[in-house]
Amino acid sequence: MNLTTGPVGRTLFMFSLPVLGSNVLQSLNASINSMWVGHYLGEAALTATSNANIVLFFLLGVVFGLSMANTILVGQAVGARNMDQARRVVGTSATFFIIVSVLLALAGVILTPHILDAMGTPADARPYAVAYLRVIFIAVPFMYLYNVMMMTLRGTGDSRTPFWFMLFSVITDIVLNPVLIFGWGPFPKLGIAGSAAATLIAQSTSLIAMMWFLKRRKYFLLLGRHELHYLKPDPVILRSLIFKGLPMGLQMLVISSSAIVMISLVNAHGSTVTAAYGVASQLWNYIQMPALALGAGVSSMVAQNVGAGLWDRVSRITRVGVLFNFLMTGTLVAVLLVLDRLVLGLFLPDDANAISIARHIDWTVAWSFILFGVTIVLFATVRATGAVMPPLVILVISMWLTRLPFASHMERYMGQEAIWWSFPVGSVVSITLALLYYRFGGWRKARMVTPTAQVVAAK
Repeated sequence: MNLTTGPVGRTLFMFSLPVLGSNVLQSLNASINSMWVGHYLGEAALTATSNANIVLFFLLGVVFGLSMANTILVGQAVGARNMDQARRVVGTSATFFIIVSVLLALAGVILTPHILDAMGTPADARPYAVAYLRVIFIAVPFMYLYNVMMMTLRGTGDSRTPFWFMLFSVITDIVLNPVLIFGWGPFPKLGIAGSAAATLIAQSTSLIAMMWFLKRRKYFLLLGRHELHYLKPDPVILRSLIFKGLPMGLQMLVISSSAIVMISLVNAHGSTVTAAYGVASQLWNYIQMPALALGAGVSSMVAQNVGAGLWDRVSRITRVGVLFNFLMTGTLVAVLLVLDRLVLGLFLPDDANAISIARHIDWTVAWSFILFGVTIVLFATVRATGAVMPPLVILVISMWLTRLPFASHMERYMGQEAIWWSFPVGSVVSITLALLYYRFGGWRKARMVTPTAQVVAAK
């Protein structure tokens, strides 16, 4: 899809819809897996997956910024019709991510018990969490490369191909989960590790299938035998990936690390509260999906339009993204709150106390994600030009200097309520600062690659 022409609203919607579908599939997959674990392996196992999934979000946060930098670099190159530069970005990114993911996987397998101990994982959930998380770490290289391929496709304007292969991955994961958990047929009974193994098989199989498909379609950025020299890291591109990507990755790490600290506060109130919080958090994943999909669409559109020099469309893309967020996220919040008892009962059918706690958490927190969605759209615009530090600073202020201190300090006065109310407080701070930077900041002058570096690379 050419993201530099046509009606802004229709283009953004049509690009973002498959991204939203992919996000829905991912969370639906996680929810169905949690249903199997919660119903058949018990509350302690569900608590274990809640703790392990926070770590997984942290791991994906590491790759998010770097792969987003890849998307923006590809988008700007495609917008400028510089296909040689786009291939250099793809080759450098592939080599870099393979090396990083393998090292991270090896370290994670070894350090899993220490990570869970640092999080204060409840004792009854710890054995489950260790078994689950170690398999997840083994899957990290496949997850990372899969993520980079999808982000590259989106950078070129293709959000549909990633959706279809995400659908394939999710169906595979859903089918394999009960088979590997309970050991049906010739398959071994792996318990909670079987749930993680299903994810590993689904991700790796889908990655291989997507690569085969792109090769058959002769995708213009898939490197052939005579283009392997692009795999040699380009110093200029690598520098941009790291120095622009790391701040964006740190944005996700700020969110995920604050979530780790937050769940440590929740863990102190016992497995029932933790299970309720974990299920409520899964609903929040759905609530945030429209904004995240719109953010991905806005970033890709803005990147291509910046590359093409069409700055008049950039402001229109942002305004339409904010409007869509209010409509889509607001509607989803309303629907989920109306149906919260029914939805929560899918995860905690026999625990009225946990359902009551989860409902209260939802009604306190859910609406604040409408505000945070505006922040996501604004961040998507400014980072697509290369302004990556201000969004990071805003997140640090709103989460580490506002949300967590509020939850920790006020807990002595408000009890659990302080944890739940810290979410709206942080969202108000983040949207205020994001609006101020978008209006008065210097993001329009930012660049992903400096003009000097571009000249050196050309020589």
